Amino acid sequence: MSEHYFTASPAVEAEERTHRFTIRGVEHTVVTASGVFSADRLDKGTQVLLDHVPDPPQTGTFLDLGCGWGPIALALAGAAPGATVLAADVNERSLALTARNADAAGLGNVRVRPAEELLAWLRETSTSVDLIWSNPPVRIGKEALHDLLLTWLALLSDDGEAWLVVLKNLGADSLAAWLTGQGWDVSRQASSKGFRVLRVRRSPNGPADG
Repeated sequence: MSEHYFTASPAVEAEERTHRFTIRGVEHTVVTASGVFSADRLDKGTQVLLDHVPDPPQTGTFLDLGCGWGPIALALAGAAPGATVLAADVNERSLALTARNADAAGLGNVRVRPAEELLAWLRETSTSVDLIWSNPPVRIGKEALHDLLLTWLALLSDDGEAWLVVLKNLGADSLAAWLTGQGWDVSRQASSKGFRVLRVRRSPNGPADG
């Protein structure tokens, strides 16, 4: 298991590299580093997600959960300059890179915070999230993933939604079924390159328990 899933301060030396990627139709020059998720490429799952999500609303509070070096945050912030984009991760190196990459792109609407700190702030201020885009860390294990998703999905506004990308062979369909069983309205929006793109909303029969 790569330590970037769990470790605030990766032990591996931060060997930085510069890349140029097209992220949702926009070219970005970004800095990545060892010890973060997908340091040498735009992850295939993230690319599938960004290829299939609809344009976000122009305003609201959005969340990139597990931001890595920031591709999802950059896409959200660029598509909705009037929105506030929250970027969260457990990895301090990832957070620093996301902040640098957002600044380099001139995206002043990105707010980068450690996941636990951001979670506490959202709860304390009763701030809801209107949109989540995430390539969640499936490899942390089913129990940890379930806890992570229920914790953050509970912060969605009444009409908010989450868009998740999950590998089919790592349990995308069973995860969708499990979330449905937890009271969420889950629909498969796309299948591409072995990935499923799931949309998760509050059930019309009543809010899911967080």
